Amino acid sequence: MCAVLTIATITLSCAQEKKVPENIVKAFEKEHPNTKVSWDAEKDGFEAEFELNGKDASENYDFNGNKIASEIEVEKSEMPQAIFQYISEKYPKNKIKETAKITDANQMVTYEVELKIDGKKQDLLFSSTGEFIKI
Repeated sequence: MCAVLTIATITLSCAQEKKVPENIVKAFEKEHPNTKVSWDAEKDGFEAEFELNGKDASENYDFNGNKIASEIEVEKSEMPQAIFQYISEKYPKNKIKETAKITDANQMVTYEVELKIDGKKQDLLFSSTGEFIKI
């Protein structure tokens, strides 16, 4: 257990040391001035986590400062009904934890539903029409 704690601490320290490049910060601030944001380093860039109109939101930026995708928490009523039909058929005993709308750089919309499956959090991805894409 101590080894796991040590590894987690080292990982967190390394992530905090990676400074968000100014071009990425400026790209975010241009769209969201005076917004409190938390940054995370990712494999292909950085993720900004913030609140937008009272909802949890995030945006991913590549190293050049281009927005790759944005994600915002949505109500179930804002999602295609086909998503819930799929979940009720495939995962009738699993409770939905979170729902989000994802928009990529090409304005393509997908929906993400978080379920707890076999004790693990799993994200299911659906098309804009509610067709299952992948876990």
